[in-house]
Amino acid sequence: MNQLSTPALTQEQMLPSQQPVRLIDESGTAAVGRTYKENYPLPAEQTLLRGYAQLVTGRRINDQASALVRQGRMAVYPSSHGQEACQVAAAMCLADGDWLFPTYRDTVAVMARGVDPVQVMELLRGSWHSGYDPYEHNVATQSTPLATQLLHAVGVAHAAKLKGQDTVVVALCGDGASSEGDFHEALNFAAVFHVPVVFFVQNNEYAISVPLSQQSVAPSLAHKAIGYGMPGERVDGNDLAALLAVLGNAVQRARSGGGPSLVEAHTYRMQSHTNADDASRYRTADEVSAWEPRDPLLRLRTYLLGANLLTEADEGRIAAEAESVAKVLRDGLNADVSVDPQDLFRFVYSEPTPQLLEQAQLLGEELSREGATS
Repeated sequence: MNQLSTPALTQEQMLPSQQPVRLIDESGTAAVGRTYKENYPLPAEQTLLRGYAQLVTGRRINDQASALVRQGRMAVYPSSHGQEACQVAAAMCLADGDWLFPTYRDTVAVMARGVDPVQVMELLRGSWHSGYDPYEHNVATQSTPLATQLLHAVGVAHAAKLKGQDTVVVALCGDGASSEGDFHEALNFAAVFHVPVVFFVQNNEYAISVPLSQQSVAPSLAHKAIGYGMPGERVDGNDLAALLAVLGNAVQRARSGGGPSLVEAHTYRMQSHTNADDASRYRTADEVSAWEPRDPLLRLRTYLLGANLLTEADEGRIAAEAESVAKVLRDGLNADVSVDPQDLFRFVYSEPTPQLLEQAQLLGEELSREGATS
């Protein structure tokens, strides 16, 4: 990590672009004639092709998980249908040694970092643990409370800076999280201590049922960055190319000692908040249908086909790879879990307290009596 001091940013440098950065428009063609505060080049062709494969897999994950909920194999699932580009980009912009701090909706991002699909779903399945080892792939456990993971992300970034490590942290959250006190504390600490973290807000227009207009009257959520002394940027959250460029720029800035930044992706949650939610109670069908042409998967596919970068063989291979992930999810979540009640006590403290030992003994005796009478 470059620990040299960097020049202070001007107000103009901290303010986001007037319009969200877009490199591929809704028709699937390269966007031209737009001016942004930075020069964002179109990512390399192979990077876009690899990202498209991740998008296809992400969409298949969402569809399969929703089906598993209906079959009773998962307790709940917060779909990211329509937001897959944000999650794929968040994973792709990181190096192996970097850290990702996801929310409960970011299963696609977690899997894109290499975490086992079945382990990712353990939390949403209703298991007692979060399913995977955070240190194996440098992915924190998925956070259900809003914005709490942002503070954890800042802590890891601060520790990395103190140790002189070449580590960047990307912390994901939604627009609803920006209304939480933890959001303010995380951004303020990160800016004051100049730590290598990128705050990535997926603005999908709603905090469950509360629209953004009732959460904030700021010009954009990215404009909040200047209040903390860090740069903010806006990006089309359904344009994978723009996401890779903007997030990649923010990650590189953090890695070179430039400190934290805030990126706001403008996207949309196409499905309900979770399977337990009825989105029709707070938004109209016309509003949802207006976002259908902006689908990130179809947009990038159109671009790749137009540029002769995607062949029929490629599509077949990509679809087969996505289906293999869906099969892993089906097989893993259709298998019954062997439950040991004593696990309630084994993993609370590394050295169990006397009270826990007493409770574990009482439970063991009760289970023994039940086993003797059955």
